[in-house]
Amino acid sequence: MTTIKSLHEKLVNKDISAVELTKETLKNISDREAKVDSFITITEEAALAQAAAIDARGIDATNPMSGIPLAVKDNISTKGILTTAASKMLYNYEPIFDATAVEKVYSKDMIVVGKTNMDEFAMGGSTENSAFKTTKNAWDQTKVPGGSSGGSATAVASNQVLLSLGSDTGGSIRQPASFNGVVGLKPTYGRISRFGLIAFGSSLDQIGPFSQNVEDNALLLNAVSGHDPKDSTSSKVAIPDFTSKIGQDIKGLKIALPKEYLGEGIDPKVKEQVLAAAKQFEKLGATVEEVSLPHSKYGVAVYYIIASSEASSNLQRFDGIRYGFRAEDAVDLEDIYVKTRSQGFGEEVKRRIMLGTFSLSSGYYDAYFKKAGQVRTLIMQDFQKVFETYDLIIGPTAPSVAYDLDTQGHDPVAMYLADLLTIPVNLAGLPGISIPAGQVEGLPVGLQIIGKAFDEETIYQAAAAFEATTDFHKAKPIIF
Repeated sequence: MTTIKSLHEKLVNKDISAVELTKETLKNISDREAKVDSFITITEEAALAQAAAIDARGIDATNPMSGIPLAVKDNISTKGILTTAASKMLYNYEPIFDATAVEKVYSKDMIVVGKTNMDEFAMGGSTENSAFKTTKNAWDQTKVPGGSSGGSATAVASNQVLLSLGSDTGGSIRQPASFNGVVGLKPTYGRISRFGLIAFGSSLDQIGPFSQNVEDNALLLNAVSGHDPKDSTSSKVAIPDFTSKIGQDIKGLKIALPKEYLGEGIDPKVKEQVLAAAKQFEKLGATVEEVSLPHSKYGVAVYYIIASSEASSNLQRFDGIRYGFRAEDAVDLEDIYVKTRSQGFGEEVKRRIMLGTFSLSSGYYDAYFKKAGQVRTLIMQDFQKVFETYDLIIGPTAPSVAYDLDTQGHDPVAMYLADLLTIPVNLAGLPGISIPAGQVEGLPVGLQIIGKAFDEETIYQAAAAFEATTDFHKAKPIIF
């Protein structure tokens, strides 16, 4: 398996140049893109120019990310590069600034080769809600890739790129990572700046890394983390080396397995793989015990009230006046607003705006939004209680493996329930990772590992120990 460290060694030894590596990456994209549809924009010219500049300066031997290509989800601002959030509303939007995460990527001499497809404004769990194309699962092109970061996940799973950035509001990194058999981390809320991330749910959104293995994931998190004065929710907690515990054994680690994560609605074959993973952790010297997170069952209801309310507020700015799509047949100002938003937003986005506006409206605020906030606190307290005794929590990432394209498009509630296991982590602001943990009927199963706030190193330690003693991460889809 190609790793970032092995590529870095080749770049430092001049066995390969940054330009050659970028050309090879662009060829991989070209060869496989027609099958999986991972990208909205491919930045060939800019990427090769950036690679040539890096070669001219010389690869930094102390920086493992120097000269490494990556893909970026299309809701993360890239200066001068189309950033659409997969919406007709932003079909022609080229930002005049980079998101802080992208600035950090560039400062590490990484090369952005393209912007990946997603559910419009990150609203959806299957990447079927894009205004431009439907991304397909890397393992089976008749299946969904998960969402909303489906393009970022399939780009890594299909070996178009080794690394990508996504965003996670209710599972949008972990669920597609699970469906495509790659590693995807949602960091602690505030760990990575949200400046330049097109907002969906401001108290929930978090940028995070996709990779083919655990160590590469930690290296990318090292590159993009840190406090940012431009983001008031960005944390000032010190940034450790996230690879520091990788390779350490996990003897004595206490791991919780919530009974709610293996209950009704979980595919029995997925449950089997997760229980086998729990046994593997025990073989490695950890203790695994059943616990309860009693309020997690309310997570989906709480999430859709809070996230939709925040979306309703955040998406007010898309009005056809300043930038992006504008309806042509409007006769006055009110008409511009109504027709632009009616024609520019897709069905799922309009559904969530309406749900959020209702939840925030006079007479319903106390009954819905305020109540959801109170239950969110109870969900946080459940996690706090478990973490008083345990180091980590494990469970399935998703209740099932990837399902057929189009099967759930007509049933938004079924789609919402697919995020049952990932949502509570966002509500509590905690870090969580999905790693490959087996297969069911030829499709990957993801194991979710949840940690204490700002303790990503322990998550990586456990994930790497599991990865080192299993072969699940080595299985690769065949893209003809």
